[in-house]
Amino acid sequence: MKTGDCGFKLKIVSALLLVILATPAMAPAEPPPKGGQLLSIMLPIPKSAEEKTYLGLSGTGTFKIPQIRADVVIIEIFSMYCPFCQKDAPGVNEVYDKIQKDPGLRNRIKMIGIGAGNSVFEVETYKKTFEILFPLFPDADYVIHQASGEVRTPYFIGVRIQKGKSHQVFLSQQGGFPGAQSFLEQILKESGLK
Repeated sequence: MKTGDCGFKLKIVSALLLVILATPAMAPAEPPPKGGQLLSIMLPIPKSAEEKTYLGLSGTGTFKIPQIRADVVIIEIFSMYCPFCQKDAPGVNEVYDKIQKDPGLRNRIKMIGIGAGNSVFEVETYKKTFEILFPLFPDADYVIHQASGEVRTPYFIGVRIQKGKSHQVFLSQQGGFPGAQSFLEQILKESGLK
């Protein structure tokens, strides 16, 4: 090998190394911070008339979380395969039931679930198996999950919606479901509904 070839190769390697080190690393998305805004999540409008009515939506196509007719939306990011999600499902159902039975809350707080990495079939299987009554949406390609900071499941996000103005995240927490009554009290307190 000629001395000139070695110097030329060294210059190329040095230049590539400089480019790699100077390029900022792609930072992973962070979970939605309390006080911040929820990322723009697009979900399909449910086909079920009952679920459309529950969410206050109509028509077909997609919708964003702030379009749900409520003051507060609780989002559970779950996975059909998550043993903690399965264990917490009865308690989450109890929260939904408490909200629906309270005339002062049923039109103000809505719940949805997003199945991280779950297909339509997997979400429907989870819904039937654990008798989930609120709408569940698939996120088969992990798009929403990645935009939400690739959180571990279950993960709960509470969003306070200001009609025609904005929305704000008031709850962003990893699992550790404290029980239906405690969780509902936390939602009421942190959202400002109480």
